[in-house]
Amino acid sequence: MPDRLPHTLRSDASDNRARILDAARALFAGEGLNVPMREIARRAEVGPATLYRHFPTKETLAAEAFGDQLRVCRAFADEGLADPDPWRGFCTVIEKTCELHARDRGFTEAFMATFPNAIDCTADREYTLTAVAELAHRAKAAGRLRADFVLDDLILMLMANRGIHAGSTAARVAASRRFAAFVIRAFQATPDHAGRDAESVRR
Repeated sequence: MPDRLPHTLRSDASDNRARILDAARALFAGEGLNVPMREIARRAEVGPATLYRHFPTKETLAAEAFGDQLRVCRAFADEGLADPDPWRGFCTVIEKTCELHARDRGFTEAFMATFPNAIDCTADREYTLTAVAELAHRAKAAGRLRADFVLDDLILMLMANRGIHAGSTAARVAASRRFAAFVIRAFQATPDHAGRDAESVRR
């Protein structure tokens, strides 16, 4: 019996960690990162001491909870860079990133935040932004992306996308896709409709 005790404890600890992460993901998705740690512990049915033993800060909890999404963001950026057409690659990144962020309010906050104690989270964020900056440079060189585009425009886009509210995830994603289409047209160097819109304004 004593030989089996350490394994049982390890199993319990693993179960607690999984419940904490599940609770954090659910609460972050619906309410953002302002959810109190005590509420996460309550949802996970563990004590606050157990929560802090696994995750000493909310930053480390967020980094772990959103690890998959951060890796997906990196994959989107890599996919865009691999496209021989830099404008098409840039559009792909915008479309897929908007949809990913529309599915989880907390992830947008985590992505835009600076977490000095969560190295993996910060590293993944910086990798993605650096890759998008390189893709933007290529799209500008190809004459497809507005010359005045800056990386902060991407952050502004994510902030606006986060403001989309709908009754269901599906409705929010649909609205986000429409928003992404408008953003892409705004980022184009020479949208097909530019002359027509300018003429309408003059009239």
